[in-house]
Amino acid sequence: MSRTKLFSHSLQVVEKSMIDTPQRRILKGERSDMKEKDIFKLIVSLIVCQLAGFVGSLFITPSFPAWYASIAKPSLTPPNWVFSPVWISLFVLMGISLFLVWQKTLHYPGVKTAMLWFGVHLALNMFWPILFFGLKSPFFAFIEIVLLLAAIFLTIIKLLKVSRLAGVLLIPYFFWVCFAAALNYAIWNLNA
Repeated sequence: MSRTKLFSHSLQVVEKSMIDTPQRRILKGERSDMKEKDIFKLIVSLIVCQLAGFVGSLFITPSFPAWYASIAKPSLTPPNWVFSPVWISLFVLMGISLFLVWQKTLHYPGVKTAMLWFGVHLALNMFWPILFFGLKSPFFAFIEIVLLLAAIFLTIIKLLKVSRLAGVLLIPYFFWVCFAAALNYAIWNLNA
């Protein structure tokens, strides 16, 4: 087989292996507008996740100076200034994770399930501050945070099947919520 035929054959094999990707469209000479769509999806993903944090903060802000400051807390409780930058960072990671999954088509195996679980965990995340700070109920908040941890774990499993990076990006969030659950449990016990 001559070099040109071998190169042509190799190119065909590579092209067939790239089902429908921007790289295949470039090889076929098609114009790709994926960049604009991706930027839009990234911005929307980041906004959705930050809005979830914002909704939760609406219940935290009124209770923080009075109720939260007056209850007994374990010695491992971080200073108040730590919570905001940590949560903002985690919501950014969540947004990037959502984007990486949304970037795939909905027909890609596992995308719909992964996005469904992502929505479930995000809703549970928004609900926790309502219980803990809004209703001032560490007991019900603890029950809910256990459900949240299970949802985050399942979300990570589903995301890993679609995008390894998307799943990995939620691991710091999982461990932070584990820590928050421990704090929540301790606060419930100290104030029962």
